[in-house]
Amino acid sequence: MNPTESKIVRIEEAKTLIEDWQRAGQKVVFTNGCFDIVHLGHIDYLEKAHALGGRLVLGLNTDASVSRLKGPLRPVVNEYARARLMSALSFVDAVILFDEPTPSELIEALKPDILVKGDDYTVENIAGADFVLANGGEVKTIALVKGYSTSAVIEKIKQGY
Repeated sequence: MNPTESKIVRIEEAKTLIEDWQRAGQKVVFTNGCFDIVHLGHIDYLEKAHALGGRLVLGLNTDASVSRLKGPLRPVVNEYARARLMSALSFVDAVILFDEPTPSELIEALKPDILVKGDDYTVENIAGADFVLANGGEVKTIALVKGYSTSAVIEKIKQGY
């Protein structure tokens, strides 16, 4: 197994990692998304998310989940490749694939200290926010870099760039 694959974990392993980090006094930040075609907006967002705590755990939508959310032509990049790309980032400490419609169950199992989404969400619309807040955690939004989205990249390619 190479170093990037070692960061791709199953839920039980993630729970153990998170408990160890929290016992060591590190704040665990959780975020999630599809991260289909990686672009500057993704990198900026994940760097800022990591900066909010000591460790960043990323819930990554499976291929089936992305298709349900984004349509039958997505994802462009398969889940294994997306997981490897995300885990290669120095500021991502663990990647967990999830197939459910929202990451709520995953968040409840992992019990992060801080839950983060982009500022295209409001706190009341973030899956898992109620649970994190009820358990003494924080929920934050991060300003997104304007003009960057996977959909915009795909549209630019389709128009012949």
